Amino acid sequence: MEVLSLTRNARMSPKKMRDVARIIQGRKAAAAVDYLTLIPRKSARLIVKTLKSAIANAENNNNLSADDLTIKSAIIENGPVLKRFKAGARGTAKPRKKKMSHIRIVLTDGNTN
Repeated sequence: MEVLSLTRNARMSPKKMRDVARIIQGRKAAAAVDYLTLIPRKSARLIVKTLKSAIANAENNNNLSADDLTIKSAIIENGPVLKRFKAGARGTAKPRKKKMSHIRIVLTDGNTN
């Protein structure tokens, strides 16, 4: 059985988050939480929050044990972009793009029901 958790509009660029998300794919969920808490990046904190939510969804909604869960996929999708301006030389305005991302984590218990 598969369990999904989704975090939308996380205020970090998808490129930075994908570096961390690639590391945890295919791992046991409990081991991935321990591993992510050791990584000193903001993206790791955001991903572990979504992963804990997925584990809680599996335990409460589907009566699955957290020890049996593995991460099937951790997908980082592009979110909306905030367009801002910063002061530049000689009174000009320089554009800035503040990117956001959506985090999608799918857990599976190994059964194909």
